[in-house]
Amino acid sequence: MSQPVPPQGNDLPVHARERLAAMRTDQTHSGLFTSDLSINEFLLVREAGFDPIGLVIGSSIYHIGYQQANWSQNQEMGVLTQAMYHARELAMTRMEEESNALGADGIVGVRLEVTRHEWGEALAEFVAIGTAIRSRSGQHFRNKHGMPFTSDLSGQDFWTLLRAGYRPVGMVMGNCVYHVAHQGMGQWFKQVGRNVEMTNYTQALYDARELAMERMQVEAVSLAAQGVVGAQIVERSHGWGSHVIEFFAVGTAVVSISDDHQVPAPTLSLLLND
Repeated sequence: MSQPVPPQGNDLPVHARERLAAMRTDQTHSGLFTSDLSINEFLLVREAGFDPIGLVIGSSIYHIGYQQANWSQNQEMGVLTQAMYHARELAMTRMEEESNALGADGIVGVRLEVTRHEWGEALAEFVAIGTAIRSRSGQHFRNKHGMPFTSDLSGQDFWTLLRAGYRPVGMVMGNCVYHVAHQGMGQWFKQVGRNVEMTNYTQALYDARELAMERMQVEAVSLAAQGVVGAQIVERSHGWGSHVIEFFAVGTAVVSISDDHQVPAPTLSLLLND
């Protein structure tokens, strides 16, 4: 039975709406699907009871504001933190709008990329891309906000997660752009030739990671998740200089859908590739 297609987001460009309209499947038309899934991922998503219905994408080219840091102080760069988070959120939201337009239940294999072009030093493009999928059972898989779930799970991980009695509810993220204070000459002379912890640097990086992880956990709580799987913390300077670093925490929030979590037994496989 065909599912009703929700209205498309007004934020999508005309050519995106045209492409999505051509991909829709209804009682009289079978649309072409696209995906960036590997062959194994495609087959395992199908085995899990889902059909890939389209490659979905969101983009935002963002001007990142300027913020002056105190040369000798560890501090969060709030302007930069907000810019990096908001730009990713815009890209993610547009990707979700595309999947919603296809009537998807969720998105797997989401990738978030940040690239810079030659248009200006303060400009960056944020892209979110993944494969929208729909359940063949008609079972509810959308998140608590009624939108398709997002996840960075591979097809294999998605199949394993469902088999074990869990399901994804959303891709969650948190970030922190942090200025690491420079070391004064007096401190440098005291440490020459000695084994000693650089407490200034330790505390700065520790604090920045904790802020990013805390914000990721807040997003998971807002989705009523029970946990986050596949969490990663990525560190990049994005051209700001050696003492300004972004810590980006991202993972997939999950909930239990079974009282009996039977984990598939692992099997041995040998790769014969050179």
